[in-house]
Amino acid sequence: MQTWSTTSMIAVAVAAAAVGAVISASVGRTSGQAAPAAARTADGRPDFSGIWQANNEANWDLQAHEARPGAVTQQGVYPYAYARVPAAPVLALGAAGGVPASLGVVDGDGQIPYTPEAAAVRKENGERWIDRDPELKCYLPGIPRAMYMPYPFQIVQGTNKINMAYAFTSTARTIHLDKVEGPPDDTYMGHSVGRWEGDTLVVDVTNFNGKNWFDRAGNFHSEALHLVERFTPLSRDAIRYEVTIEDPKVFTRPWTISMPIYRRLEPNMELLEYRCIEFVEEFLYGNVRKQQLVKRWEGDTIIVDITRKVPPGDQLYEWYRR
Repeated sequence: MQTWSTTSMIAVAVAAAAVGAVISASVGRTSGQAAPAAARTADGRPDFSGIWQANNEANWDLQAHEARPGAVTQQGVYPYAYARVPAAPVLALGAAGGVPASLGVVDGDGQIPYTPEAAAVRKENGERWIDRDPELKCYLPGIPRAMYMPYPFQIVQGTNKINMAYAFTSTARTIHLDKVEGPPDDTYMGHSVGRWEGDTLVVDVTNFNGKNWFDRAGNFHSEALHLVERFTPLSRDAIRYEVTIEDPKVFTRPWTISMPIYRRLEPNMELLEYRCIEFVEEFLYGNVRKQQLVKRWEGDTIIVDITRKVPPGDQLYEWYRR
């Protein structure tokens, strides 16, 4: 029979007391103490200045979804959805190429109310992700996608303007709190006009060019997109971000997504550029080289041979315009 020494029992008692103290302190923080109040500007508004980042799976798919072996898959041994396997372009990535599961960020019933025609396009988008997702081409991500991509962004808040700078493809937008003229043309990032409703910053975003996606699952919109964003402070280090989405060309009714966005708390945190256009030049233009550059990759168990092609006629230009 195992026996415990006095020293062992004292060590266990000390450890138990330490764990109890940690639990007690945690309970005290969550139940007996209020979260730190949000910072304020000189005119009393919530101060959102800082570097922020979402912590969810919305960029993979806004809707609730189970984990998948890849963003593009093919039929496996059995003809069931759960038995699908990664398609050739992502097979060599292993677990790093999988899609993590998510409870989703779509409010209400969790469904996106597509028209029947748009639902067919969304399905086709998902199946043709590599050809169609603007993120893979390093195009500007648009709103709201820029807010929940897995990259930080910085808010610099002034009296009449709020500037947001995003690490992904070094893009930015300005939220106008004063009266301004509309833009001369539609753009990827749209035109943002804000106002305060109490402590909530409400932003109307219009003038999109209709070339963005909401996520990697193929959820999309047209140039008729109209967003109403709401930024509400939850604490000094968290914001509730809510977006009502309206697009009569694609959806049968308005719908809403919501999520918390968190402040990056590293003491030396700064926004670093992710100028991905330099990284996708071969993806974008390698097929029109006179001599193919990237031809083959060989690992211990996989050999990947790459054959590039140039789509005929206007299909080449349509690929870039998507």
